[in-house]
Amino acid sequence: MKTLPPGKLDATLLARLLAEIELPPEVVVGPGVGRDVAVLDLGHDELLLTKTDPVTFATDAIGYYLVAVNSNDIATSGGVPRWLLVTALLPETQTTEALVKDIFGQLRETCVGLGISLIGGHTEITHGLDRPILVGQMLGTVPRDEVVRPDGTEPGDAILLTKGLPLEGVSLIVREKRDDLLARGYEPDFLDRCSALLFNPGIMVLPEARALCAALRPHALHDPTEGGLATGLWEMAEASGVGLRIEAERIPILPEGRRLCDEYGVDPLGLIASGSLLAAVAPEDADRALAACAALDIPCAQIGSATEAAAGVILMERGQPRVMPRYDQDEITRIL
Repeated sequence: MKTLPPGKLDATLLARLLAEIELPPEVVVGPGVGRDVAVLDLGHDELLLTKTDPVTFATDAIGYYLVAVNSNDIATSGGVPRWLLVTALLPETQTTEALVKDIFGQLRETCVGLGISLIGGHTEITHGLDRPILVGQMLGTVPRDEVVRPDGTEPGDAILLTKGLPLEGVSLIVREKRDDLLARGYEPDFLDRCSALLFNPGIMVLPEARALCAALRPHALHDPTEGGLATGLWEMAEASGVGLRIEAERIPILPEGRRLCDEYGVDPLGLIASGSLLAAVAPEDADRALAACAALDIPCAQIGSATEAAAGVILMERGQPRVMPRYDQDEITRIL
């Protein structure tokens, strides 16, 4: 039997499997392609948000990564991350007390900085691993009348993107391939600058998500992660049953990202992209959304608009349309 490649499950297969799940009535938002957060109504003034996500590519700063990517998804529902559980799978023959203390220190420090409580989880040294793997489950809350659903994008909406691409991918490449890049002639100052993108401007989108939700009512929010912006746009479209028309020239590709992607022959649109936030807003709210991000010195650009589903997900390049590529296997796998 043919084995499946690394990366995300094929979206068609995943959708078919998820369609077989029966959900109880308290589930306001359940699983689906492009739906990263479950929303539960337990009869209180606030809805409960829950999210789980692993960190499988990074080894450096893995604790920070885990808190960031899980809190990002809570932010896309308009909520605030509050509690975190972590499963830590650590490789035999490589795990030292210093490594464990470092990971826990990162988790603790990042959680404290965001007001998140680390409330439990599981740890073990596991056979067959060549690197640590962390899996997080983040819980958060949102007032019931402020929840942002993943299926809210409407035809005509403006599609916005914060920061530059691909923040996480650039930092991850340099942190994991520094020796190779030095051997290729890259200057240490350039590599240090790329590595620092992990923290400045950083891969968290909670600040801009909170700012957007305070200034207006976004129709949908989504953070493109594995599979990059291209796959994130497909997920956003599929969650709402719409099409998208994206202008390639408006997508803010970081110069560092362009250079490293050219070096390794990969597409920056398919490279893991935590740190950027996609927002679908009513066209009359676009200027207000841009101003809300600008007030925090967070770059934000309108990169396109939503269309009817029949139009598909289209990338316009120099006035010529083509179907947006999709990367169920993130481009980072070709490098690492």
